[in-house]
Order: sequence, then C-alpha cells, then structure tokens
Amino acid sequence: MFGQGLLKGLAITWKELFTRKVTVQYPEEKVPLPERYHGRFELDVDKCIACGLCANACPNKVIQITREKVGKKQYLTKYVMRIEYCLFCGLCVESCNKDALKFSHVINMNQFFRDKVRLVLVDRPAPEALPEEEPAEAAAEHPAGARAKTARAEVAAGKAPGEEG
Repeated sequence: MFGQGLLKGLAITWKELFTRKVTVQYPEEKVPLPERYHGRFELDVDKCIACGLCANACPNKVIQITREKVGKKQYLTKYVMRIEYCLFCGLCVESCNKDALKFSHVINMNQFFRDKVRLVLVDRPAPEALPEEEPAEAAAEHPAGARAKTARAEVAAGKAPGEEG
C-alpha cells in the first residue's frame, strides 16, 4: 500500500511527542555524578611522601615528580600532570599507598591553549631543614625502633641480642 512508511513514521512521531523528555539543560540543571567518577586530580600535600609510585604506575608517564632530599626525608617540590595524555584510568590513584592522590568531581577541565593543559598540583621550594624530633619522644612513639637500636649496640659490643650479662 502506498504511504505505509509515512503512516509508521507519523505514528512514531506522535508517540514520542507525549513521552517524558530526558534532555537536561546542562548549565542550569546538573545530573548527579556517580561516586566513582574520574574527574580532576587532587593531591593532599601533607600525606604525599614523594615516593613516585603514582608516576611509575602511569602507563602514559603523565606524572612528573620533582623531589629534594632534606635531611633524611624526601620533600616534594613539584608535581605536574600532563593531562592531555592522561587516560583517566585511575592506576595512579590506586597505587598511592598514602591516599594522597584522589579524583575530584570537577568536570570542567577544558582549556583554549595547549600550554594551559598541564595540571600543576605542587610547585614550592624545599625548606632549609625539616623540624627535628627529640630522641626521647621518638623512642617513646616507636618502641620497636628503640629495641632495634639497643640490639645493634649489643651486636657491636659482641653480645647476642637480648642476652643478659
């Protein structure tokens, strides 16, 4: 029959005219993001120990870490991510054993210029010296460390560790 396709098309059009709309007017209305959404990266500088596990876990080598040794500890001076090459796979976040690197729920990361795409999370100079702990407080906080020191001293003196006399 002539016009059968036209009638089917009009039937679909009239049916869709009365269905509920699913389009969201984005700037005014926002859809809630899932909990596991991979947005912009956030780094908790106080938790980061500059170990480099996140940089080693990244398949595209997006993360560049600069660290300086201050005393006996590593101090994070620069943490840069080249977001234009990032897959947002989350391997760097999973590999961080101190939970310093996390994803946020920020979704607008667009830039007009390529040089602005780099995400600089930390850029600071290294301190001259970190504050020192008193040895008595350190031994009280870490009794295993105090026992290890005494055992090393006993071995150096020629006695077996833990031996009396």
